[in-house]
Amino acid sequence: MSGEAFIFRSEKPLAGIIEITVVNIDANTIRVTVVGEKALPVVELFDDDNVGLVFGITSQATATQPPETPTAQQKPATEAPQEKPAAQQDDPIELVVTGEQDGYRAPNASTATRTDTPIRDIPQSIQVIPQEVLRDRNVRSVTQAVETVSGVVDNFAFYNSPSGNRLIRGFDQQTLRNGLSERNDTSTTSPFATIEQVEVLKGPASVLFGSTEPGGIINIVTKQPLSEPYYRLALEVGNFGLYQPSIDLSGPLTTDKSVLYRFIAAYQGGGGFQDFTYPENTTIAPSITFKLGDRTNLNLFYEYSRYFANPTVYDVPLLSDGSLPPASFFPNYLALVDFVSHRFGYTLNHEFNDNLQLRNNLAINLATQLRNETYYLDLLNDRALTGFGYFGGNYNDNNYFGQIDLVGKFKTGSISHQLVAGFDFNRNIFDVSTFDQATNLPDLDIFNPNYNVTKPEFPETIPPTSLTISQSYGVYLQDQIAFTENLKLLIGGRYDWVSTKDGIDDPVENNDSAFSPRIGLVYQPSQNVSLYTSYSQSFRPTVGRNPDNIPFVPSRGTQYEVGVKTDFFDGKLSTTLAAYTLTKTNVTTPDPNPALAVQGFQVQLGEQRSRGIELDVAGELLPGWKIIASYALTDAEVTADNAIPVGNQLKNVPQNQASLWTTYEIQKGDLKGLGFGLGLFYVGERQGNLENSFQIKDYLRTDAALYYRRNGFNAAINVRNLFNIDYVSAVNFGSLYVQRGAPFTITGSISWEF
Repeated sequence: MSGEAFIFRSEKPLAGIIEITVVNIDANTIRVTVVGEKALPVVELFDDDNVGLVFGITSQATATQPPETPTAQQKPATEAPQEKPAAQQDDPIELVVTGEQDGYRAPNASTATRTDTPIRDIPQSIQVIPQEVLRDRNVRSVTQAVETVSGVVDNFAFYNSPSGNRLIRGFDQQTLRNGLSERNDTSTTSPFATIEQVEVLKGPASVLFGSTEPGGIINIVTKQPLSEPYYRLALEVGNFGLYQPSIDLSGPLTTDKSVLYRFIAAYQGGGGFQDFTYPENTTIAPSITFKLGDRTNLNLFYEYSRYFANPTVYDVPLLSDGSLPPASFFPNYLALVDFVSHRFGYTLNHEFNDNLQLRNNLAINLATQLRNETYYLDLLNDRALTGFGYFGGNYNDNNYFGQIDLVGKFKTGSISHQLVAGFDFNRNIFDVSTFDQATNLPDLDIFNPNYNVTKPEFPETIPPTSLTISQSYGVYLQDQIAFTENLKLLIGGRYDWVSTKDGIDDPVENNDSAFSPRIGLVYQPSQNVSLYTSYSQSFRPTVGRNPDNIPFVPSRGTQYEVGVKTDFFDGKLSTTLAAYTLTKTNVTTPDPNPALAVQGFQVQLGEQRSRGIELDVAGELLPGWKIIASYALTDAEVTADNAIPVGNQLKNVPQNQASLWTTYEIQKGDLKGLGFGLGLFYVGERQGNLENSFQIKDYLRTDAALYYRRNGFNAAINVRNLFNIDYVSAVNFGSLYVQRGAPFTITGSISWEF
């Protein structure tokens, strides 16, 4: 369950039963209400190893007949006791079940449609990384979380911070938080302790989310307040001085459960594998939910996060033979970073009736960044870093996002509709103060470094150097149409107005507008097979002007996709096989006139295209044996440009990428709860720049896990990079600045849940 409100009713499912109603209270709790016609119904609740929680119901009139037993794919954590029979014969029996989604397969997702929709009904590739996968792998960043998704690769991690940036199908992605816009360059402080699951929508998504890059969407779904008491205390320790205590507390604040809370706090210290580095990551996240009535919920949230490192793990140069400097080498004299983010806002949901819902959201992110660092300009003889300068910067990035929409369900004859109509607003203020100067710092020997030098002093105040204010409005309409049980159409469109002011004294203003459509068809020849095809577009404003002083038009992404989604083993294992072609147009490229190109003028004649095939598998093969795996074949190339040869491959995009993570947990006996995990992650050879002047070698990384979980007690040992391979995870700025993958890392964790 995603936590979005839904109500299911079945009238007269059995003789003697008037109605069965299922209501989800939050992401982990459902309420089942059964109303008898002449007498109290007879209910039975038990846990079946094969299908999960089974809720059986019979009436007094049919008690001697075998009951029909619909199942709930949740493992219960707590069960409310049954009420004693009341005097009235038509009083309902009410049962509340609370639990956590348990499994590698997530049947539903909300990112693709802004509604809680079965993945098999979505005509686009979308993958969900549930909490259990995140827990079993013990991932610490969004980038690590999506390593099991096909077509998603690391692009860069901003100063090795927990979030960073990724490529999907060869192009940049957009990060969302609970479906709300969040700027990528301020999400570097994204607190991973608050994340419930991660959803990845591949391809253009402007139809619902406005200005986005064509690669796709990574939506971070956070943990919400629970209606039953939940407490978790945890501690993790590891090599490189890593330690991380954390708490997660939730439950009702009132006896009638009309006020719920959640409080999450975590601190991570250490973990920097280069000499002297000691990153710190702090998270404090309280949230509270008010049930203002049977059909109205208000959630207030706040998240404080800080990433501080002095110094931070830093990029390293790529040597001429493709190798890297020693793993512990710190390639700088100083590199202090301090990223702070305050996120707060609310979500308000109101159901007018079972078929009409109003949703209103406000999300504010106030972020600051401080950077003081030296940097180098060249590498001499594969031996010494030279040409040092020093850089200081203060960044203030304030993002305001508001949204309101209506979700309605209705029928036209025998055709069912689920309509979403909405409006959103986004305002971003980004001001920067920087300075950059040369120094007389000596060369730094890679193999025998000497850091005992006089370091430059940074000024206390830096004058403003740039200011960018962007503002956008968007209206969107989407209809999910079910012609029959096995033929479904998704169609939608959105219109955006975007304005940007860039500059301090004499700002340059651009005004853009764009229409973004999407249409997709799903045909399901059987209960376990979905065939789909779709067309979608995206847009992104382009900063700058051509030599005639005419503003650039937005870049465009256009995708055609076909695929098949299948379920096996009674729905416990799901696969998605997709083929696509994705083109980005209106890409800026140097002016064809050399005299103008030298002055920095550009034209929008560039085009880039990605084509590929992707396979994703997730679920349970046998009781206790779970798997999540992927493979991507990607051909991402330049198809038109004035400076880059046509046919060159796009930066950081491997042609072949594959992953496998699998666990087995003993199901019975004295060793019940003991589990083992193994992961293989392969990334093929990639180009280091658009000129294709240097390449990054392929790598195969092996991860492993050993854990024991029973009665709320959890203990685990996780190993990342078991065989200590030395590899490049991404290229940041040419061959002088590549991002090194972490060496052998081992983490021990222990926690109690009660």
